[in-house]
Amino acid sequence: MAAFSEAVLEHFRNPRNSGELESATHRVEVTNPVCGDVLQLAAHVEKGKIIEVRFLCRGCTTAIACASWVTERVTGKALADARDVDPEAISAGLGELPEETRHGAILAADAVKALLRKI
Repeated sequence: MAAFSEAVLEHFRNPRNSGELESATHRVEVTNPVCGDVLQLAAHVEKGKIIEVRFLCRGCTTAIACASWVTERVTGKALADARDVDPEAISAGLGELPEETRHGAILAADAVKALLRKI
């Protein structure tokens, strides 16, 4: 069993920006076919800037923590700045994820990439 960092546990226990976003201008859903985790991101974008992001996630502790961290990272950012959110940045931001839980960071990064492709 993986040992979770304090940052992972904090984001899992107290997820930021979880829930529906009625004012969303863009929505995406990504899935990890291996473990079955599902992540939905909804964003309100205006004039090339991500105004607000919310997530819904059905997945493991790390997937939820990564989704929470990502929403904090991209909220208020220009679209170009959101492009640098990758699995390595997410892992580092959450205290370096062990290899066996890295799939959560990959899922969250994939969701951001999918969102940016839709905009």
